Amino acid sequence: MNHTDNDTYRRIHFAVMAIESGARKLGISGKEMHDRLQKQGLIHRRLIKRYDDLHTQSLDWVADDISETLLNWEAEA
Repeated sequence: MNHTDNDTYRRIHFAVMAIESGARKLGISGKEMHDRLQKQGLIHRRLIKRYDDLHTQSLDWVADDISETLLNWEAEA
């Protein structure tokens, strides 16, 4: 596995963990959380692009952040 593949793997793994944790916070399934985040473009824009900033936070903090962001973006749509 080269460096690029390893970095991609870490980002995707982080996104999956954040999606599942956020889903638990909202009391919904991981699939519903994924679908709602995908619809708002938040998986790429928030979890993948901001990985360097977000992965240094606790998973609980990230779950709160992504859940709150999702609800705010959906309210504005």
